[in-house]
Amino acid sequence: MWRARRGSIIVMALLAASCQSPTDPDNSTNYKDILDIAATPNPIVADTLTGGRTYRVVRGNNQPDDILAYDWHAIFSLTLTFNDKAKDKDLAVDFPVKLSATTITIKQASGGIVTPPTGADTEKSEFVILSTSSNQLSAIGNPMTGTFEVWYDLPNLRKEAVVQVTFSFTDNDGTTFSIVKEITVAP
Repeated sequence: MWRARRGSIIVMALLAASCQSPTDPDNSTNYKDILDIAATPNPIVADTLTGGRTYRVVRGNNQPDDILAYDWHAIFSLTLTFNDKAKDKDLAVDFPVKLSATTITIKQASGGIVTPPTGADTEKSEFVILSTSSNQLSAIGNPMTGTFEVWYDLPNLRKEAVVQVTFSFTDNDGTTFSIVKEITVAP
């Protein structure tokens, strides 16, 4: 009797599992449209005024590391403003929203299209936040501006790039989300 009951329980569980629909990727919350991000200048203009800033290339196999100068340097500002789409009940953004982290990645590009390096070559970059008007956005329409300085070197030795800026936020209810903005660096 126990085997028959156990068998029916397993069959019911399998039937219930087969009725489950797979996770729909369209059901994930999309925050990218609620934040307007304006870059100044746009496109970013890079120069060779790197100030002697360097990076280390680890060679391994008992060979000394190389210390190389960055080829390119840029300063730009980003202004972030939540728009009316932040009122969407499905998003439930609760103000104020704190900017908890910002990261910048520089990708080599051609014609504004990211062109990943081949082989073992990688893009090298670092950045600092020179200034920011705040670390939070208090309401829809209230902007926050940050100024960034970047140094970078690309395997293709060109200055044209795509700057990917990732902003991580935490709203007043503790909901966390990230938004990525891409800005081109002029050739």
